[in-house]
Amino acid sequence: MLKFVKISMLILLQACFACHVFAQRNFVSVKGHQFYKDQKPYTYVGANYWYGGLLSVVKGEAGKNRLQQELDFLEKNGITNLRVLVSAEGKPGNYTYSVPEAAQPVQGQYNENLLKGLDYFLQQLGKRKMTAVLFLTNNWQWSGGFDQYLQWNGYGPGPLPNTPDYTWDKNKAYTSQFYNCDPCKTALDKYVSYIIKRTNSYTRKKYTDDTAIMAWELANEPRPMMSSSNNAYLKWITNTADLIKSLDKNHLVTTGSEGDIAADFDKGFYTAAHSNKSIDYLTIHIWPKNWSWYKDTSINAGFNDVLKNTTDYIERHMAIAKQLNKPLVIEEFGLPRDQHSFSPEIGTTWRNKYYDYMFSFWKNSSATGGVINGINFWAVGGIAQGKPAQKYWWKHGDDYLGDPPQEEQGLYSVFNSDDDTWKVIRKYTKSIK
Repeated sequence: MLKFVKISMLILLQACFACHVFAQRNFVSVKGHQFYKDQKPYTYVGANYWYGGLLSVVKGEAGKNRLQQELDFLEKNGITNLRVLVSAEGKPGNYTYSVPEAAQPVQGQYNENLLKGLDYFLQQLGKRKMTAVLFLTNNWQWSGGFDQYLQWNGYGPGPLPNTPDYTWDKNKAYTSQFYNCDPCKTALDKYVSYIIKRTNSYTRKKYTDDTAIMAWELANEPRPMMSSSNNAYLKWITNTADLIKSLDKNHLVTTGSEGDIAADFDKGFYTAAHSNKSIDYLTIHIWPKNWSWYKDTSINAGFNDVLKNTTDYIERHMAIAKQLNKPLVIEEFGLPRDQHSFSPEIGTTWRNKYYDYMFSFWKNSSATGGVINGINFWAVGGIAQGKPAQKYWWKHGDDYLGDPPQEEQGLYSVFNSDDDTWKVIRKYTKSIK
């Protein structure tokens, strides 16, 4: 009898070990400059879908239906990874251009109902064997972000985009204070810990055990903003990444950085920000319009310069990724519709050409075992509709598009009806083995 018990215990232990190993294989991991999943090299074509965690709670059953329909469409077109906002912070008050639904409306207080929206999103993602990169906060005010923590901790209201007294210099000076604000960073750490320790209300899985999550991202486009905050910024990157790794051994961690443009093209600074062992891979974003790579609305006239600048930007970050022996993801890029229109009725000739060019970088790298392991276009507009040209600014109650509230609605959104763009995307997703 004793021998039988010992054998049974051994079988049980072996089964538990096998389950653990199997679960580990289902998480995305990193070896050198390559992602792995299921013990095989892993590469993906993905999208930005920042509002995915909000749909099921903001619009109720209609929102759930929209989410399911859009996820089905994305899956059908070969999109396997989505980059999503965890939640907004703060109460928007009279500021029109921010997400009004915040899981942390007051510092240290959490809206459980809104977090159930993220739970539902992850459940639906898991059903489709898709993965998410979840960014935890924001450098920009459209979801509260760093500026909200500053306001909560006595720094007064900061300058808000699309308001009369706003300037870029004022914005930089204000936001840069976050990295030297100890109460702000402590509050964010508590929020990060609360989210990562969460258990999904639908699947009953701990977030740390959920294979639908690929990575935690420190923030959307974190920047020191002012050179005086550079050292504090680097320290924050290290401390926050280390905190996440101490809480979650299964998921990857990255910064969410745009690249060296975030530090005035200082390659050494960008390298330093991604050197920490707790940062698993590098990210870059590419925005030809925002970075004035062409003039006015003349995309066609400046298109060759756009391609040249894009090539230079990608190649120098590829070199840094090789130096650090870590994967690189191009996780944001976009181009406006023709004539800078916001209407889905207008074509996407130059956007399609640009997408083709961008995806070719990913394909060539993947085919040769290079450092570019993933690419996410910005952004999913889904089945929502754009607005008339004269009413392109978002207001509370409008459907969410890929363009967040601070940006013109329809500017970068890729709608399900954009057949020519999806034809380009499918050309590349079909190449994934």
